[in-house]
Amino acid sequence: MATKAVPAATTAASLPPATCSSLEDFVVTACPLTWNGITVYGTIDGGVTWLSHGAPFNGTSAVGAAYLVQKYSNRPQWSLAPNGLSNSNIGIKGKEPLAPGWDFIFDLQAGFDPYSLHLSNGPHSVTQNAGIPLTSQDAGADSSRAGQFYNSVGYLGVSSPYGTVTVFRQNSLTLDAVFAYDPMGASYAFSPIGWQGITCGVGNTEDCRFSTSVKYRVDINQFRVAALWQFGGYELNNAATGAYQLQVGGDIPHLAGGTLSLDAIGSYVQNAVSVALAGNTLPAVLPQVLTATLSNNTSVMLVGKYSNGPLKLFAGYEFIQYAPPSNPFAPGTGFSDIAGDFVCAACAAINNTNINNTAFSAGDKLFHVVWTGVKYSITDNLDLIGAYYHYDQPAFGAPVNCTNSSAFANCHGTFDAVSFVADWQFAKKFDAYAGIMFSQDNGGLANGFLSRNNIDPTVGLRFRF
Repeated sequence: MATKAVPAATTAASLPPATCSSLEDFVVTACPLTWNGITVYGTIDGGVTWLSHGAPFNGTSAVGAAYLVQKYSNRPQWSLAPNGLSNSNIGIKGKEPLAPGWDFIFDLQAGFDPYSLHLSNGPHSVTQNAGIPLTSQDAGADSSRAGQFYNSVGYLGVSSPYGTVTVFRQNSLTLDAVFAYDPMGASYAFSPIGWQGITCGVGNTEDCRFSTSVKYRVDINQFRVAALWQFGGYELNNAATGAYQLQVGGDIPHLAGGTLSLDAIGSYVQNAVSVALAGNTLPAVLPQVLTATLSNNTSVMLVGKYSNGPLKLFAGYEFIQYAPPSNPFAPGTGFSDIAGDFVCAACAAINNTNINNTAFSAGDKLFHVVWTGVKYSITDNLDLIGAYYHYDQPAFGAPVNCTNSSAFANCHGTFDAVSFVADWQFAKKFDAYAGIMFSQDNGGLANGFLSRNNIDPTVGLRFRF
């Protein structure tokens, strides 16, 4: 039987690498673990960090270490540094042709801590610190990763010449944009918009991913359009009762020898959940109460990237508005969060939890996030990256005396971070990195903090297959 020659456009380097045929191939080449269109893949990322104002390592949380200054950040220490550049994960994905130009696709991925081997569970890492004095807490942090076996993604769908439709657990459009337009690629150790989910989650990190959602993407020449709808509510492992996102963007090639990419995303999330510890912080030896704050969030994100050979320039801005929730909980009622931990309105005296329905009843909270950065490839294997991030929170809610603005969380506040990283890919699947981030809160954003800044020199090794 005669066979057709491979078209010139798909020969040599343009062909995908052959699947691994031996353990040596797996370690020293870029070969994938693929069989009949199904690929097993993953990342292991670990290192060590020194924190000028830190907290003990937490093997349950997604971030693991207190790279970013937090309320509990209080003393210098060395720490294990998991997931510095990217969340360690294991996944399986596939692509099966259905007809010419049409394919069935799926992707299932779980993030984990490379030291504890626990599935990443941000909300539960916060729950573990409930009732513990601020000075004794470890590096817990809220997250959309909540211990599920699909805590990264778990979707299936169809791709065609008319676009791609996927359903179930997937990234928000804003999270996809952070991955694409953050110069640090949503790194935990070097990017505040990676460590926190304010930006990708339309104000709340738990909404960076939706467990029951439909996403549509289509590219038309240099233009692209995307939309996402989250259906179902808390009972379906979502951190909101509904969400809507729309994205438009495109690429402008041959601009001063490079390509300019631009995207705009509008979002609305109803009854969004943010889990944190609240209560008495002065003195800091008093225990904290697990609190779920509910709000209706709206945002507009504008992002851009210019690529010209080894040089890439990045910039982004997001405006976020927090408003009172549509469906507040009555005293004595509650729900289970995405980690399965129960929170209850006005029940702190019973189970050390509370639902805050009224955080924005006296006035909406506005929030501005700005970032910029540069990435330069010294060689094909060595990248240097620098970035700057800024948050601004105008005063909101009931008037208070902001002479000492950090005395009240609703006073005007700012946050700044600057970071630098060198990333060396010394083998096909391995890279080593070293970097540093300085972060600092001021004004209302520093309310209740034991320390206002942190420095985190970090080195690590990452293996991707």
